[in-house]
Amino acid sequence: MSKSIELWRPSEERKTNTQMWQFMQHMATRYGTEADDYLSLHRFSVEHSDQFWSELIDYFELVYQGDKEPVNLDTGFNKYGWFPNMTLNFAENMLSKGDDNHPALISVLENGQQKSLSYAELRTQVAELQESIKVDFSKGDVLACYMPNVPETAIAMLAATGLGGVFTSTSSDFGIDGVIDRFSQSKPCILVAAAGYFYGGKYYDCLPKIAEVVEQVPSIKRVLIVSMQETLADISTVSLAEHWPDANGASGKLTFVPRAFADPLYIMYSSGTTGKPKCIVHSVGGTLLQNVKEVGLHSDLTADKRIFFFTTCGWMMWNWLISSLHFGATAILYDGSPGFPSMLGYLGLIDRLKINIFGTSPKFLRALEDSECDLPELSLDSLETILSTGSPLLPEQYDFVYQNLKSDVLLASIAGGTDLLGCFYGGNPILPVHRGELQCAPLGMDSACVDDEGNVLIDQEGELVCLQSFPSRPIHFLNDPDNQRLNDAYFNRFEGLWHHGDYIRVTERGGAIFYGRSDATLNPGGVRIGTSEIYRQTEPLSYIEDSVCVGKQIDGDVDVYLFVKLNDGEQLNEDRINEIKQAIRSKTTPRHVPQKIIQVADIPYTRSGKKIEGVVSNLLNKRPVTNIEAIINPECLAEYERLAEE
Repeated sequence: MSKSIELWRPSEERKTNTQMWQFMQHMATRYGTEADDYLSLHRFSVEHSDQFWSELIDYFELVYQGDKEPVNLDTGFNKYGWFPNMTLNFAENMLSKGDDNHPALISVLENGQQKSLSYAELRTQVAELQESIKVDFSKGDVLACYMPNVPETAIAMLAATGLGGVFTSTSSDFGIDGVIDRFSQSKPCILVAAAGYFYGGKYYDCLPKIAEVVEQVPSIKRVLIVSMQETLADISTVSLAEHWPDANGASGKLTFVPRAFADPLYIMYSSGTTGKPKCIVHSVGGTLLQNVKEVGLHSDLTADKRIFFFTTCGWMMWNWLISSLHFGATAILYDGSPGFPSMLGYLGLIDRLKINIFGTSPKFLRALEDSECDLPELSLDSLETILSTGSPLLPEQYDFVYQNLKSDVLLASIAGGTDLLGCFYGGNPILPVHRGELQCAPLGMDSACVDDEGNVLIDQEGELVCLQSFPSRPIHFLNDPDNQRLNDAYFNRFEGLWHHGDYIRVTERGGAIFYGRSDATLNPGGVRIGTSEIYRQTEPLSYIEDSVCVGKQIDGDVDVYLFVKLNDGEQLNEDRINEIKQAIRSKTTPRHVPQKIIQVADIPYTRSGKKIEGVVSNLLNKRPVTNIEAIINPECLAEYERLAEE
């Protein structure tokens, strides 16, 4: 058994009141699984995956037509074979349960503006938008949003998918090239875009960017502009533009066009930094099943709870968050900076809006710790669960949460991604939390750790794989007729297995420890090192704000380079370099010690909050870097390029 400190365990009352517990009792009655053993249920869910996924449809009362049999024509990854005789509509399943007067969406901007939509109001506004666009929008057409995280984005998604269309989105802070790279491939016929957005106390005008996008993406035939200020924006400079239709409350009937289970629902974009973004196409039914399972069972969302995740609509966590509507729950949408006007004010949303499930990132938790905010000002009485994703949550960050935020809370680090619109490892409301460890593989996900030959490992480091197919696997990539890019992305490394590209260790109790991306792992002298092992040693040093660790190829070997961003007013000197090296040497191995430690002004991150080791590695090794629009702070790359030349 892996040595790890237990930090939290649900009370018996809390455990037995969760949806996961109730589902376990249901499955024990139906199929004889052990009623109090999650691992027994998980084992059933992968060994009898047809019965599990079929049962999930009935348990959550998903709306569908046709026949659930056969469940899957291909248990491997050769083709998408799930539920071939079933039709359903995603938007119908999002809008069928919420009570009319219950809040569906609460929108908060960083400037304090707040508005709420009930389920009745949401249904009405979706119907009104459908009425407005259906003359130009047919089954299978693509609607794109270039939007902040506001209700109109969700309304546009529900209207389009209700009409049988496909939805794609990116956030308003993306530059022109990034948007064109994406939408020129997905070919939307309707563009919904915000005239501007607020961030860090400033208003950013997006109309010039929108005009250029419309000019460069010829598939766009109609443009709806959402004004974010009190007065309507002047949209005369944007071709094909009209204002977002007023919500006049006129009675409109919702339209739900049936789609095949395997028909496209979302076009998502990879956040890689080489080549144009991959356009990942996800299915109607697979997305619905995966999201309902994760939000309902693994996050324990019910109609009387409120869920929040800090995300833009250019990241898959936005799609994941909006799926909470299926439960008749309240989704909190936030747009702006979590540091404006203060982190404490932002965290105060939990108390002000009675948030039960709060989604964040390791980057924010580190910034919160460094800020030394007066956290006792917050009561956090409503808070049950903290979800964290974007990068591995370090063990010390678990300590910070339990010692400084709340001791009786489920801290669930979750890991998966855009590729599957879900998780390979994540949280579980009936299991204890161990320091530095993701709790479990989610139901139905045959996640594992393997060595270079594909042999399953326990308590040893290796590659994250999935051993068998799952409904939310991509249908295909756009512009990839023979599936070459799809196979290169997931299936060419290990025959018959999904290779995800994370370096992990699975514990005997079924949890997992993540060490970073496997393509960024370091191999000095042939010894494989996860970058998070090094970050864990730099994290406690008070003068370091952030760091990124990569390998430089030298004569067939690898030298470890550590780039550090220091807190304001701090400087790197020989004493500190020696202190960093000694901390790494004493707590890991001599091979972990960086060959060079270099101070930099900033660390590159994607717009979804992921530290980008790959782009630094490419620059250091003089390999090309493209898809710069995936990076939120691309201006910092010039320094790495200069250092590589030196």
